[in-house]
Amino acid sequence: MGDLIKLTEDNIINGVLVYAPHKTKDEGDQTLQARVPLHPKAVELIEKYKGLVPDGRLFPFITPQKYNEAIKTIFTKVGITRNVVVRNPKSGENEIKPINEIASSHLARRTFVGNAYFKVSDPNIIGKMSGHVEGSKAFSRYRKIEDSTLQDVINQLG
Repeated sequence: MGDLIKLTEDNIINGVLVYAPHKTKDEGDQTLQARVPLHPKAVELIEKYKGLVPDGRLFPFITPQKYNEAIKTIFTKVGITRNVVVRNPKSGENEIKPINEIASSHLARRTFVGNAYFKVSDPNIIGKMSGHVEGSKAFSRYRKIEDSTLQDVINQLG
């Protein structure tokens, strides 16, 4: 969320969103650049708000709290309410909660990484788009290797 609200048209180079993720900018010898080719739907959103934000940012400012509240509201309105297991940060115990009650920008980021990894299965490519440094522990927690992916590997062995 912190990176999103700072993006401007200058961050788009030849149809690719390029930025230094705040969380990883100080890791390693060089500043890591995330590079995300823009999906047509992302381009539509950027065009929708083009010129409407006085300071040149891609999107109007919204606080992280209101942004996450909006995500929860959208999940509820479209009926994404299935139960998921989450870890209670205070007790360390697993709990079952409706996903619309815990949805957030961070969940969206994790979902992007997981879905992209499911399609590509190359951590270097997904890490480049998500701004994770090679060997990132956070990145390894984000991706879930599905049984179907494991089966595809076995099938490719002949």
